[in-house]
Amino acid sequence: MPDAASNPAPAPQLQPPPERKSRRWTIVAAGLLLLALALVVIYTSRAAFSSPLALVVVAAIGLAALLLQLRLRQDLSAQVRNDVRAPLWLNALGLVFAVAAVFADVFHLSANLMLVAALGSVLCFAISGATVLRALRKKRN
Repeated sequence: MPDAASNPAPAPQLQPPPERKSRRWTIVAAGLLLLALALVVIYTSRAAFSSPLALVVVAAIGLAALLLQLRLRQDLSAQVRNDVRAPLWLNALGLVFAVAAVFADVFHLSANLMLVAALGSVLCFAISGATVLRALRKKRN
């Protein structure tokens, strides 16, 4: 009978640790978003925050963040990423409204025109973002 000390038990095989998905690009994108919002807050006077243009800028940054998150999410397959898209025409309309609001403010046109254009821009960006989020929820189920 062989001695137990001379024949040690086989060492248990270690399982490789599960792969952790890199979150580097998500963190970089979140940092860039925070930087953009910080710049808006730092270089904007207190009175400007009551301006409709500030709402347009924040809404545009929010939509850009949502679309960037969609591109950088690793847990979505390429098929889902390609299927879920923001309506281009709605984003273009929001951009047209935003430019109209800026021109109305810069050239001191009607205040009502600026308000309507800013509201139209924010609504277009909000509807576009809601469309993307709804499509993502549908794809997940």
